[in-house]
Amino acid sequence: MSISIAIIDAFTSIPFRGNPAAVCLLEEPRNEQWMQDVAAEMNLSETAFLEPREDGSYGLRWFTPTVEMELCGHATLASAHYLWENSHLPQGRIAAFHTRSGLLTAEQTENGIRLNFPAEPAAPVKAPEELIQGLGLIPRYVGLNRMDYLVEVDSVQTVQSLKPDFAMLARVDARGIIVTSKGTGKPGDYDFISRCFYPASGCKEDPVTGSAHCALAPYWQRRLRQNAFTAYQASARGGELYIELANDRVLMTGQAVTVLNGQLNG
Repeated sequence: MSISIAIIDAFTSIPFRGNPAAVCLLEEPRNEQWMQDVAAEMNLSETAFLEPREDGSYGLRWFTPTVEMELCGHATLASAHYLWENSHLPQGRIAAFHTRSGLLTAEQTENGIRLNFPAEPAAPVKAPEELIQGLGLIPRYVGLNRMDYLVEVDSVQTVQSLKPDFAMLARVDARGIIVTSKGTGKPGDYDFISRCFYPASGCKEDPVTGSAHCALAPYWQRRLRQNAFTAYQASARGGELYIELANDRVLMTGQAVTVLNGQLNG
């Protein structure tokens, strides 16, 4: 039996930029091992699996090539894009996803697809030695939420020039490490930038990480005393996010473009 699958670049309107995700629409339930095998075969940072529900919503699970994830922004954005583009949802209808992190929604706006995600603030902690050695610097701030370490460094240049020791970072007891700095303050620049490393989860550096901004948004709200941000993830592919913080929710807006449609045999 063949199953529809697509590769969609998220948080970009330009093919081969942003963060690619595979989106697989299931016509019947599949077991966890099968989904993990498909994700390993696709070998992207995330593969999303959609399972339709009778009320028009969808079950949604995310897998890296090696593990299932608790939360993923770019593959959720890609999933919503896929549903509207292929007429599984009418244009203008909110996409509702049941996930391991609760109910998540996506809606179409004039600026792109807006995701409604939970805020995941990080609490200050002492930096583990593996983190300091893996990044090769002394951070200005280190925090931890239920998934990731959040690290602030001194400048945009430091974020951009980082050359982590991924073997050392893989020893850090967390899903991953988010490194961030304030923007330069120049007109038209971003409020903050980041890079995200997930070697313990099968992805050395993620191109654009929506879920990381669930920690970044409340952090920079406190630091900059504002609720709306333009952010940039400074990976090799790069990606822009437009973010609003509304109480305990993070609203992230980005675009997506399909680069491949196919059929999965198996």
